[in-house]
Amino acid sequence: MPSRTPTRAFVANLGACAAFVQRRTRAALVLALMGAMSLAATAQSTYPSQIVKIIVPFTPGTGMDTIARVVAPRLSERLGQTVVVQNQAGASGNIGAEAVAKSTPDGLTILMGANTMLMASQMYKNVGFNPVKDFSAVSMAAYGSLMLVANPKTGIKSVPELIKQAHAKPGSISFGSPGVGTPHHMAMELFKLESNTFMLHVPYRGTAGYTQDLLGGEINVGFLPVHIAQSFVKSGRLNALAVGSPKRHPVAPDVPTFEEVGVKRIDVDLWYAFFVPSKTPTDIVTRLNTEISAIVRQNEVKELLSKAGMDASSSSPAELTAIVVKDYPRWGAVIRTKQISAD
Repeated sequence: MPSRTPTRAFVANLGACAAFVQRRTRAALVLALMGAMSLAATAQSTYPSQIVKIIVPFTPGTGMDTIARVVAPRLSERLGQTVVVQNQAGASGNIGAEAVAKSTPDGLTILMGANTMLMASQMYKNVGFNPVKDFSAVSMAAYGSLMLVANPKTGIKSVPELIKQAHAKPGSISFGSPGVGTPHHMAMELFKLESNTFMLHVPYRGTAGYTQDLLGGEINVGFLPVHIAQSFVKSGRLNALAVGSPKRHPVAPDVPTFEEVGVKRIDVDLWYAFFVPSKTPTDIVTRLNTEISAIVRQNEVKELLSKAGMDASSSSPAELTAIVVKDYPRWGAVIRTKQISAD
């Protein structure tokens, strides 16, 4: 009967075959990895191969629109591709934001967003996107600070005086805003919540009528952008009470923060930032962050935004994501507690 024990030659041949297979497998893996890296490099080098759109979810002339139109031509130069700005307004910015959230995640559709979308998306029913889950953060673009002011006829010259009067006669003090759900409105609702006060809200349809009646004394107090408010404070037409920033603003260095006057957690800065749909490739997000951050840091851009009442500021995607994650539930709590609805 023939032996079943493998011969030395057979074993050696089997080992050689195994080694050959291993070498071929390693070679195949290396080629596959090189191919994937090559495809990624090609995708990155060819981006963007088509026109890039920046969607502004509000009408022309707004802060977001100004930033987008300052950044667009400069981004076009850096990307080597046409960059256009499209206004897609409606539902306090929800329509444009949803359009971007549902667009192809290829970096060709960018949202010029703001913290208002964190508010508006929670004030309307049946909103088709989630600002935390459906976007990838690219970079911060600018900040806009708000100042709480009072008409001199009220005799209110400080936040403690405002709180004292509001506590003495709940509902006797009126405050205005350019409309329900606007940053001016939400800032005051947060202040009321933190100071445990009740004041009567008078919403307007836009900034012009609201500002006019605040100056005329038809309404008592309200928030205004710091650049606008300070001009009226200097002329004696309004009294400055506090700025809604973590630090004093250089435009109004003598005006205290809410923290300084004893009211905490009143950080109501407006912020503006760029986003793309979630699942956009990381290399594209990184490229956009690099280019937009460089643009925002340019002195010319800083000057242009400053004239429009905004302070240019860039960030990493992670830093912007952290701000969104923090602000979304914070404003949601105010909206639910105060039962604010835009429907």
